[in-house]
Amino acid sequence: MVNIKINGIEYSVEEGTTILEACRQNGIRIPTLCWLKDINAIGACRICVVEMSGARSLTAACVYPLSKFDEGKNILTHSPAVLESRKMTLQLLLSNHNMDCLACARSGNCELQALCKELGVDDSSYFEGAKNEFDIDTSSKHMYRDDNKCINCRRCVAACEKYQGIGVIGANERGFKTEISCAFGMDLANTACVSCGQCITACPTGALSEKDDTDKVWEALADPEKVVVVQTAPAVRASLGEAFGYPMGTHVEGKLAASLRRLGFNAVFDTDFGADLTIMEEANEFIDRVKNGGVLPMITSCSPGWIRYCEAYFPEFLPNLSSCKSPQQMAGAIIKTYWAKKNNIDPKNIVSVSVMPCTAKKFEIGREDQSAAGVPDVDISITTRELVKMINKAGLRFNDLPDEKFDSPLSEGSGAAIIFGATGGVMEAALRTAVWKLTGEAPDSPVEFNEVRGVEGIKFAEYNVGGTAVKVAVVSGLANAKKLLTQVKNGEVDVQFIEVMACPGGCVNGGGQVIQPAEVRNFVDIRAERAKALYSLDSARAVRKSHESPDIKEVYENFLGEPGSHIAHEVLHTSYKPSSLSK
Repeated sequence: MVNIKINGIEYSVEEGTTILEACRQNGIRIPTLCWLKDINAIGACRICVVEMSGARSLTAACVYPLSKFDEGKNILTHSPAVLESRKMTLQLLLSNHNMDCLACARSGNCELQALCKELGVDDSSYFEGAKNEFDIDTSSKHMYRDDNKCINCRRCVAACEKYQGIGVIGANERGFKTEISCAFGMDLANTACVSCGQCITACPTGALSEKDDTDKVWEALADPEKVVVVQTAPAVRASLGEAFGYPMGTHVEGKLAASLRRLGFNAVFDTDFGADLTIMEEANEFIDRVKNGGVLPMITSCSPGWIRYCEAYFPEFLPNLSSCKSPQQMAGAIIKTYWAKKNNIDPKNIVSVSVMPCTAKKFEIGREDQSAAGVPDVDISITTRELVKMINKAGLRFNDLPDEKFDSPLSEGSGAAIIFGATGGVMEAALRTAVWKLTGEAPDSPVEFNEVRGVEGIKFAEYNVGGTAVKVAVVSGLANAKKLLTQVKNGEVDVQFIEVMACPGGCVNGGGQVIQPAEVRNFVDIRAERAKALYSLDSARAVRKSHESPDIKEVYENFLGEPGSHIAHEVLHTSYKPSSLSK
């Protein structure tokens, strides 16, 4: 332990604790901009500086570990010198910053804006002089990059490199001309970016944002000739409430359905139905591969960011991928085939909208072999954040809305479908149905496979199913996927079934979710808190296995026949090919 003083008050902290964390432990907040715990401790922004006795200059609190040499020192966190330094840093940042705040996607949820307000810096108090002007990169389908709003904190760079192991962005040029962009100034669309959006949620300003497709939705809703339907992913209900003041980990499923109905959609569906369909097809595919000598390990195909990564970085594993479409695409395909026929609607007149926690879904809707009815399965995909904009624009008092149900037959999914949004959820859901198919266990048999739960990057488990040992692995975050796939390729790991989610922690932490500032991200495990919402919904469901869902039974009885049937393959399965950017 090290005995120190913070603002004259004595504390004892563990050796190696940074000043920033020591202050946090003792109820004192030090502001940061560049620091992201575990992935970006670089002390670059200088917002976190403190005054320390014996030091000749101000010290960056985020990267200074306390040691025995600091015994008895006094740390001042808000002295006049500290406050003036932080204010000047902000003024310097603003001097080279596009401050069109009213039109910015992050206005009201911008860490730079919040600090300026806190420290009394406004648009009349920054330094005038030369200003960089960068072209906005709109080349990618899912997002744009505006370096005119970038503060060079490098948080996006760290997320791309450390979380995902990709590193398609970094610092170009030097000094005043420094910009965060792709190698050789390439457009983002010409790199092996996987569209995961983790850089967006890491960014403290409006330099990065998903492309806003809400105008397309408003236009469709206003067209009397169109039947506009919407589906919403499991993870959305675990994050949406945060935008309206609910504690993290609160599910708002009922109000979500009510808000979508009041926005004017003709039908409000739950992507959980698509998740249940995925399990029916995926479990059947896995069992078929095990029994008939198919390619193993089979790897899940629910995450479009992971699919892009596999096609670009590990094309040798494409035969291992399940041929199942993602839940979004399966639900969209059923809407434009079974539901359209049932309601005598021409699929060409349906505008199918999805609300997703994922920016990669914007790319996925344009993939080949995703048009079961001869038209795209899904026409428009918006993020959780875009839905927040629509709710606010429509003047809906979200907190005052009643709890309502989704529309049938794509209504309430099973508990297995709900947990798709958390890492390990797809595997657990698949096991619930695979065990039933292989052993015929009673409906009241155990349904929870706790070994695959949790936010660890890589998890392994082995289950005895009908006398057969089934070895599985669960991985989230593409840097972890790279590690696991390399081990599989080298024969170091022997498993039959792998779940991969592109985003660390799964869809609850997707690139399209409500953005939390760094001071929350650094000290609260967002992944675990949001996952709690999904597991609580699962445990409360009367139906917790996909094959027991009444809606699923209806669709198979009246349309699909059985899992793996010819029509099921036509409607619910897809194909892959190596990316032209494959490395």
